[in-house]
Amino acid sequence: MKKLRPSGGYRDTASFQTATLVYDATVWFCEKFLDPRSRTVDQMVQAARSGRQNIAEGSRASATSSQTELRLLNVARASLEELLLDYEDFLRHRRLQAWTPDCPEARAVRAVPRTFQKDQSDPSDPSDLTDEQRAARYARWLDHADPAIRANALICLIHQANFLLDRQIAALEKDFVEGGGYSEQLATARLAHRRKKDQPDQPDPSAQPDQKPPTCPQCGALMALRTAKSGKNAGIQFWGCTKYPDCKGTLQI
Repeated sequence: MKKLRPSGGYRDTASFQTATLVYDATVWFCEKFLDPRSRTVDQMVQAARSGRQNIAEGSRASATSSQTELRLLNVARASLEELLLDYEDFLRHRRLQAWTPDCPEARAVRAVPRTFQKDQSDPSDPSDLTDEQRAARYARWLDHADPAIRANALICLIHQANFLLDRQIAALEKDFVEGGGYSEQLATARLAHRRKKDQPDQPDPSAQPDQKPPTCPQCGALMALRTAKSGKNAGIQFWGCTKYPDCKGTLQI
């Protein structure tokens, strides 16, 4: 049976690949420029790791829960924001110069993804390169002996990763609003299956691949398949508003 919703595939996303660069470079940065006994080292490495790992976990969770996927991507986004502040603090506390967004060095770092796949419509997608090949494109900054250059380059990469995550989160939120979450999609598939068994010769519009749960006639929210537990309709299925108990809108099947 085909999976209702795809999951995984995170290794080919630009957000995960950029977060991997940030994680690896943060480990090397801390090893070279910070006291290994410092608590800051643990915090920076864990923040970088959280940014990467939560993208992967959210991708795997997408098969059964849109909310979990969104929550984990937001955790990844928050972790990278924490790491961004750590690098900014590193520069400020040591009175090292921070790059401005429009300076030549920052523009050069931001331009690197365009070299990954020049023939693709999305130049931020580096999916055809290995981790080592992608890291090599940034080696002139991330392997530099000057900690200020490394820190500034990593700040640019974190901003890129955050931009990609913001775009990914916005797309997921739009899909959830328009198509519902896993429970609504599962209910629609279950209803289509039952109708097909009960009326095998009748065409069923709910069995169409792009069929979405109905919207509540009272509040406009998506509805989910429910089964009455008591009363004269006990055991009968119906569409109930997903905002219940705040909204008690229903529809007959």
